[in-house]
Amino acid sequence: MYAIVRAGGRQEKVAEGDVLTVDKLTGEPGDALKLQALLVVDGDNVVSKAADLANYEVTAEIVGAVKGPKINIMHYRNKTGYKRRMGHRQPYTEIKITGISGK
Repeated sequence: MYAIVRAGGRQEKVAEGDVLTVDKLTGEPGDALKLQALLVVDGDNVVSKAADLANYEVTAEIVGAVKGPKINIMHYRNKTGYKRRMGHRQPYTEIKITGISGK
């Protein structure tokens, strides 16, 4: 069984036990949260209607905070001696899918 969920402005394919990185969420490690299911596939049964998806629940647990890769930004103006270097690391949250269940 797997599901397509909306997490942090993107759609992710998840199954029970998967660990994924999403945009920063509020909460402490160990906190539980629910994700909105957009599609659920259970063997040959595919559920995509909004009324039927209301019966399904995708739960996850926050594992911790992580940072993305370093992005280097360089500002430079020719012939003036102006040069600035900056960096950025986007904050993310790592979550573990604990269950996909139908009510």
